[in-house]
Amino acid sequence: MVNAITVVLEYAMPLVDDLLTELESYLWFCSLDAASGFWAVMMTSRARRISAFVCALGHFEWLRMPFGLKNAPMIYQRLIDNALWGFVQPKGGWAVFAERMRSAESALTAQRSQNSAMTERPGVVMKFEADYSALTTSDPVQALVNGPDGDMFSSAESDESSHVPVFGRRSFVDDICFGGADFDDCLETLDRLLTRFAECRINVSFTKSIFVQPKVDFLSHVVTPGGIAADPKKLAAIAEIPFPRNKKGMQAFLGALNYYSRFIQNLAVYGAVLNQLKEDDFGSSTDLSAAKASFAELKRKVVEAPILRHFDSVKDVHVMLFANEWALSSTLMQLHDDKLHPVRFCGRV
Repeated sequence: MVNAITVVLEYAMPLVDDLLTELESYLWFCSLDAASGFWAVMMTSRARRISAFVCALGHFEWLRMPFGLKNAPMIYQRLIDNALWGFVQPKGGWAVFAERMRSAESALTAQRSQNSAMTERPGVVMKFEADYSALTTSDPVQALVNGPDGDMFSSAESDESSHVPVFGRRSFVDDICFGGADFDDCLETLDRLLTRFAECRINVSFTKSIFVQPKVDFLSHVVTPGGIAADPKKLAAIAEIPFPRNKKGMQAFLGALNYYSRFIQNLAVYGAVLNQLKEDDFGSSTDLSAAKASFAELKRKVVEAPILRHFDSVKDVHVMLFANEWALSSTLMQLHDDKLHPVRFCGRV
């Protein structure tokens, strides 16, 4: 119900293809995962009431932004983008706001300790009494979040200290990938990023992150100095999919292939045969030999998906085209080690 009446926050989300470009100059990579994800964003009192829910255990309100809210990805993406690019800062600067937040958190801790000591008295404290006490007691942290300075995108000032981006790349929500031309360069970039995240009170999950390695996993892709490969585990799972029994199953299969379309040559050509199938075509009397042949060929291409070289803007570009009555397919190639290697496969039905 909440998502149905929520006005969508118009904020451009990054494209996976864009995040896999401009990696050709890196020899060392880092792949970072922000800790807690959406839970790093505190909820205002109004947002708590709107997103509240009831279950068998009672009535609950989210103190941190939960997964599932329509605008949650855009809100978090905007937060990370601001940290990486330095658009705006809280009034007075990050250091001043951080000190205000620390003071509010200390006051809240002391307040809770005092309330805990006061409740250690004979008798039973009824639930409604505890709830009433929580509502009438001022929360220093919540007061700061609810105040005019709580949303820096509506009441902040230009971040004069960070006009230079950390490394000129965006994240995909909480997944961040960057690198360096050498080991020290990668470490320097990592230091700038962690310093910036510390200012913005964004934590990084150490166990889910990869630091300064020649190969990293990023958005179900394997990134190396030599190029980009699809995640072998994901490709193996796609290769195990049996021929669908209905139109919906076929659409799911084609959707899985579409994520890795850049690795599959002539996907549009073979996919057109499968995409034109109707629900009635999956009956026992329909000849699906052509569809099954295309299905098998696509699965073979998935298993044999090549490593795509990083695009080099300095080198010449070679394009190989193939077209028939229902589809157009192309292969973008560049010269590496005196041989033409694929950079990307494209197609359109």
